[in-house]
Amino acid sequence: MMLLLHQGFSLSVLSLFIFASFFLLLSSAMSRSIVRQSKFRHVFGQAVKADQGYDDIRVSKVTWDSSFCAVNPKFLAVIVESSGGGAFLVLPLSKTGRVDKNYPLVIGHSGPVLDIDWCPHDDNILASCSEDCTAMVWQIPDHSLTRALSDPVVVLEGHSKRVGIVSWHPTARNILLTAGSDNLIIIWNVGTGEPLLSMDDHPDLIYSVSWNRNGSLFCTTCKDRRLRVCDPRKREVVAERLAPHEGIRPMRAIFTRDGNIFTTGFTRMSQRELGLWDPTNFEEPIALLELDTSNGVLLPYYDADANMVYLCGKGDSSVRYFEITEEPPYVHYLSTFSSKEPQRGMGFMPKRGVDVSKCEIARLYKLHDKKCEPITMTVPRKSDLFQDDLYPDTAGPEPAMEPEEWLDGRDEDPILVSMREGYVPPKSRELKVAKKNVLDSRPTTRRSMSTVDTNSLPPQLLERLLEEIQNLKATVLSQEKRICDLENKLSQYTNGTA
Repeated sequence: MMLLLHQGFSLSVLSLFIFASFFLLLSSAMSRSIVRQSKFRHVFGQAVKADQGYDDIRVSKVTWDSSFCAVNPKFLAVIVESSGGGAFLVLPLSKTGRVDKNYPLVIGHSGPVLDIDWCPHDDNILASCSEDCTAMVWQIPDHSLTRALSDPVVVLEGHSKRVGIVSWHPTARNILLTAGSDNLIIIWNVGTGEPLLSMDDHPDLIYSVSWNRNGSLFCTTCKDRRLRVCDPRKREVVAERLAPHEGIRPMRAIFTRDGNIFTTGFTRMSQRELGLWDPTNFEEPIALLELDTSNGVLLPYYDADANMVYLCGKGDSSVRYFEITEEPPYVHYLSTFSSKEPQRGMGFMPKRGVDVSKCEIARLYKLHDKKCEPITMTVPRKSDLFQDDLYPDTAGPEPAMEPEEWLDGRDEDPILVSMREGYVPPKSRELKVAKKNVLDSRPTTRRSMSTVDTNSLPPQLLERLLEEIQNLKATVLSQEKRICDLENKLSQYTNGTA
């Protein structure tokens, strides 16, 4: 009897063990099927050490919803406070630490600067726009500025009100878009300084403009609550959607690599919201997701290689990031980078500028009140080898076509470069303007010697003036040499104490 009871108990334990094992296997299989597989699931953000940031920068306090910051593999540019006009600061990326309060600025605008954008085809060319109704294009030297830069390569005059947006064409050389508070969009050839096209289809203030991948279309958001897709060469709106977000606060929109449009806005109850839309069918969104309740406009920064979007709200102290895929729910929340300080603006490094040896897939430059703090986004990997899946070929600095080809109707995707050996930026190329700038014809106070009638001067006076001019030139040359010597000494000192 005891033997039978013992055998029955053993069978019960065995069956219970088999059932538990089966349940664990089933649970494991279900969890694998529920958890989405993605190489970007574990992306994490981290602020750099204090000595690798940029301190004592007086970030602009102008009330305008732009990023106030632009960055490329060579330079960091930040719109700053300035008396007597608009200015921005340009620093080589390597010039970290405290910025001298007398560091030279770029000071050509007579009103506050509202937006800046680096040229994707030349890391030394920067466009800016201002409340003075102009846009300007600047050539930044490779070395640090030794004196204030006040002479742009070209001045673009065509708007009757302040210019709030500048955006370079992604694949055509020297094509620049500007949008102003006169509700006008102008596309320029900065190589000649002339407008190529203009569009006046917007009845109210334009909030944002974004080119698609090959630059054949751009999308805009407007104060009239409409999202528009525009074909600039046909000068027409090819698609539009009324109120993609029901709130009345400003919206933002960007094209994704698949041709869809990612938007941020507000609900009727002032909750922040994001959406994904197919411009060929604006009836229903691909995805629509409510986030939180806050007043700050969400600025989207898009990584086309990873198909990821980073959302940075002005006044927020966090950065959310999402992955866009072809499977529901199409926009997948990944994680949030949080810090204590609210952000005044943000810069986003092109993929060419990230550190592939550290598996860095993005780098953002967060603006505080008086400093700029880089934030690295990294995918944790154990191997030190190059990660092919993280770094597909990315858009390089070579333009795919000339302005005339684009204007004639040609479309080309960006020319790609490999990230395997790390990106090495090309040497500076001078931007040459073929047509004389209209501003050059304006009278100036400085006159050349060729315009002075020397025959009307007494010989002794002429000789004394020429001697004084030569002395002044010699003084300028000696002071420039002294400045270079002092900079070299300062560089040696800082390198020696680092």
